[in-house]
Amino acid sequence: MSASSGVSLNLPGDETAWAKTLEETSDSTSTEESSDFEDSLKRSAKKRAARRPLKTAVVKQPRKGSQMVRSHHQKDSEPPISDLFDAVRTAKSDMQSLVDEWLESYKQDQEAGFLDLINFFIRSCGCKGTVTLKMFKKMSNSEIIRHLTEQFNEDSGDYPLTASGSSWKKFQGSFCEFVKTLVYQCQYSLLYEGFPMDNLISLLTGLSDSQVRAFRHTSTLAAMKLMTSLVRVALQLSLHKDNNQRQYEAERSKGPGQRAPERLESLLEKRRELQEHQEEIEGMMNALFRGVFVHRYRDVLPEIRAICMEEIGYWMESYSTSFLTDSYLKYIGWTLHDKHREVRLKCLKALKVLYSNRDMTVRLELFTNRFKDRMVSMVMDKEYDVAVEAVRLLTLILQNMEGVLTDTDCEAIYPVVYASNRALASAAGEFLYWKLFYPECGMRTVGGREKHRSPRSQRTFFHLLLSFFVESELHNHAAYLVDSLWDCAGSQLKDWESLTSLLLEKDQSLGDVQESTLIEILVSCVRQASESHPPVGRVTGRKGLTAKERKVQADDKVKLTEHLIPLLPQLLAKFSADAEKVAPLLQLLNYFDLNIYCTRRLEKHLELLLQQLQEVVAKHTEPAVLEAGAHALYQLCKPEFTFFCRVDFARSQLVDLLTDRFQQELEELLHSSFVDEDDVYSLAATLKRLSAFYNAHDLTRWELYEPCHQLLQKAVDTGEIPRQVILPALTLVYFNILWTLTHISEADVSQDQLLSLKNKVMTYCELCQSFLSDVDPEIQEQAFILLSDLLLIFSPQMIVGGGDFLRPLVFIPGATLQSELASFLMDHVFIQPGNLGSGPGDSQEDHLQIEQLHKRRRLLAGFCKLLLYGVLEMDAASDVFKHYNKFYNDYGDIIKETLTRARQIDRSHCSRILLLSLKQLYTELLQEQGPQGLSEHSAFIEMRDLARRFALSFGPQQLQNRDLVVMLHKEGIKFSLSELPPEGSSSQPANLAFLELLSEFSPRLFHQDKQLLLSYLEKCLQRIPQAAGRAWAPVTTYCHSLNPLENTAEASPQGYPRSKKRRVEGRSRLKGDDAFPIQEESLQLNSVLPTPTLTSTAVKSKQPLEGLEEVEEQGSRSERIQGPHFSDTEKLVFARAQRFRTPHDSSGPGLGARLTRLSLMEEEEDDDEEEGGLVIEEDSSEEWQDTDKDF
Repeated sequence: MSASSGVSLNLPGDETAWAKTLEETSDSTSTEESSDFEDSLKRSAKKRAARRPLKTAVVKQPRKGSQMVRSHHQKDSEPPISDLFDAVRTAKSDMQSLVDEWLESYKQDQEAGFLDLINFFIRSCGCKGTVTLKMFKKMSNSEIIRHLTEQFNEDSGDYPLTASGSSWKKFQGSFCEFVKTLVYQCQYSLLYEGFPMDNLISLLTGLSDSQVRAFRHTSTLAAMKLMTSLVRVALQLSLHKDNNQRQYEAERSKGPGQRAPERLESLLEKRRELQEHQEEIEGMMNALFRGVFVHRYRDVLPEIRAICMEEIGYWMESYSTSFLTDSYLKYIGWTLHDKHREVRLKCLKALKVLYSNRDMTVRLELFTNRFKDRMVSMVMDKEYDVAVEAVRLLTLILQNMEGVLTDTDCEAIYPVVYASNRALASAAGEFLYWKLFYPECGMRTVGGREKHRSPRSQRTFFHLLLSFFVESELHNHAAYLVDSLWDCAGSQLKDWESLTSLLLEKDQSLGDVQESTLIEILVSCVRQASESHPPVGRVTGRKGLTAKERKVQADDKVKLTEHLIPLLPQLLAKFSADAEKVAPLLQLLNYFDLNIYCTRRLEKHLELLLQQLQEVVAKHTEPAVLEAGAHALYQLCKPEFTFFCRVDFARSQLVDLLTDRFQQELEELLHSSFVDEDDVYSLAATLKRLSAFYNAHDLTRWELYEPCHQLLQKAVDTGEIPRQVILPALTLVYFNILWTLTHISEADVSQDQLLSLKNKVMTYCELCQSFLSDVDPEIQEQAFILLSDLLLIFSPQMIVGGGDFLRPLVFIPGATLQSELASFLMDHVFIQPGNLGSGPGDSQEDHLQIEQLHKRRRLLAGFCKLLLYGVLEMDAASDVFKHYNKFYNDYGDIIKETLTRARQIDRSHCSRILLLSLKQLYTELLQEQGPQGLSEHSAFIEMRDLARRFALSFGPQQLQNRDLVVMLHKEGIKFSLSELPPEGSSSQPANLAFLELLSEFSPRLFHQDKQLLLSYLEKCLQRIPQAAGRAWAPVTTYCHSLNPLENTAEASPQGYPRSKKRRVEGRSRLKGDDAFPIQEESLQLNSVLPTPTLTSTAVKSKQPLEGLEEVEEQGSRSERIQGPHFSDTEKLVFARAQRFRTPHDSSGPGLGARLTRLSLMEEEEDDDEEEGGLVIEEDSSEEWQDTDKDF
């Protein structure tokens, strides 16, 4: 690839047209054979030497102890290994001192010094070869690089820039620092002499075109850093020129008597010199840009592309006069489509720097219009850090370029505020703030100080927030929106005064939905300020808070508590009739610093709060409100508070009132012959309140067990108790049993207590068992949930960990109860998928369907826990496992976890349960369909899929599962032949098709076990008279799975293949019975074929194959590759090994060297792929060609 002649750094101030630049760039592309730059650089060096007078350099004496200076007799000999590389690698010495030493050495002997510099770059590539003076004088750069490539005998793919280890961690930084310092120290001397810089650029350009990755990567990094340093020098020269011009104009403006001709002459001479230097620097930059960047920005290696994007961004930032043009911006725009995360990230970061400067954005309008759609689409990038940078870039565009982003563009970013990744959501929140909130209520600065926000602007802020959340309809939970805005608008969200005043104002302009939303926002802000962590499901990546953040959190908690304690009773009083609003308000107590009630003497507000709490409980029966009220009272009823007695008294009053009402209403219900609906509603409401408070508070002393048990017993006996009364009564008795259990301790436990509690448990289980057959499905589900939880609590696990005194309480359900639990599961969980909400419906129907699915998942999880903790017989798991495949989308994760835990408990028993599941399914299908055409039925195909999934569940531990799989096969063979046809009948056994299911487990067998099972099957078939001379299809299929011979009819006289011994070939051939035991022993010791180590695509050393013994199974070699005991990776590696295992052939001594050299090269299909054509989307250039007409 030659230099491109169209891209020039010395461009006019106006923007260059995109189309013209494209034509110039495309004309510059040529072949890689002429990529040396040597001739052009030598010509430019001659021009510089011709117009520059000869200068005599003052040679400094070398420093004492310098290792860079050599005597003259070393000139023609091979130079030693570069000391520069070791010094940069260790980074022990200052880079400026190191470069000064090299400069002194160079001035002593230019050729030897330059060779030191060349060999430094060669060693930095990881190449151990060196460039000698003879090579440098007689060989071109391309020949030198070819020679170094042949000497590049790498042992691995690592080189200094990619090597791991502590000694290489800082090498890249030191390497870049050396290049930067080299240019800085040479900017007044060697930089303009031509010889060192031109030859160095020529060498780096050639190396960057190499197919060796190490050469290409390292030289591109060096060239780009060299270019960056030259840009700094060019910028300084530009500043000096401007300064010189101002001095010249000032001198000329003086009068004739004050003007100094000598001064004007010296300024003119200085300007000419600066102009020459600038032309020389621009020539070197042009050479680097056209020779390296233009080709490497789309290199196949993403690290190289990232380097190019990072550096061009710096050039545009620092030297915008020359580089901030569309001719260079297009490279970043094209690379926004790159496939690799790091490259896209570098592009976005480079653009962020440009768009953050309002002066630069004027020159970015054309680029923005062209690539705006791509930048907006990157908000949805699959890599979170790329998406975050894309949102931040669009925020800068929004701030500094008015009117560029349309409403459609912004609407594509708004949903991201609800993303699960907090960094991305926070960036989107900042964009939302600058788009919607800042223009209306942003904080302005006056005289360098922030102006205090007015109450009106704060009200406007919350009105806008409400409008966005309600009208956008993007999400149902305001907590995520609050968390997204917290970093940029936290001070406004913590304006508790504005929030509460909006809620408490009498002339309310807010609607019902807006009030509910504003209360939710208030609770979310209070939670965020009090806990300082995002809501559930949002990932932060942080482990904890800093000391400063903890202090801010404590201060915020105190401030919000002091402000809301007096206002909370007022808020409850205003919204006490609305359950949707009062429930979140009661949650505010969870985030208060409740000690402030005492320290600030706010007991009167506590009294008001307790009164409002009692009123709320009296008004509502909704579970959410009652649960929030009970939990709020629980927060206040902690003994460490000084007001505990007052709160405990209020709680007792409330429970006494509810208990008395319950006793009266229960008496009326039990003794009246007519059930009044109002009485039923009142009793159900009282039971719901007591049940909710029993969950959070110990109400044992009110003795609610007996009346509730009496009520439930009547419901079982007569069936006259309404459903709305039974449900809370069941829950209340359940809580009574649990609180009673908490009162039992090892110190003062008595047998009477244990027996009394055991009787309660048994009685309650009998009641729940009766309700499992109730006609109301809601009662059935509630009974199942409570029963499964109670059985789990009183399972044998309760005595683990020092609870041996609780042994009398252990309760194991009987067979009838276990059977009813399993039957309930079949009727309520494993119903046909898609029955509910299967038709086209709206979101409400979908929501109901999802809720019902969650209910069923909860029921299934409760049953599976009973299995794993030994409450139910493990064989009952077959009722769950047999639905694994059919209900995989709904319950696959639960069943898989249950299967895994069951295998950990007892591997053998778990395997038998899997077989039992298949037997049950097969028997059910056989009874429905009959034996004719069974294997072609769709249900049988589903069973095969289930068997395949069961086989995969055994995992890769083939040796560990060997006995289990063999046992499973034997039991399956017995089952398949268990029901024989009548004598004289020609039909096959009814269960024979089960062998097809069993064949799915055959890949999990060892080869010798397959032989034994074939023999076992043959013996079993010999006992069946009908099997003589018949080739039944299931048997043939099963035999194929054990021994994949196509000619199965020849393997056995009866049509079934016999076991056949292995044949071992090689220099020594084993015959007869000696072959099988040896091979069997080898398979037992090593069930997986050894994986060959492949470190390169070339064969580095040939090994004779005559001594290798080729072991052939009865199948082909692919049987070993595709065997069940190979992982996917092992199959791939083994297949590659077979492909590279060529016969021993003497093809000349140069073959090994050529193959070794190939191991250094990139595997590229053509030159376009080497240029990176497969890395950037193909439509990029086509898009530009289509849009050339517009520019």
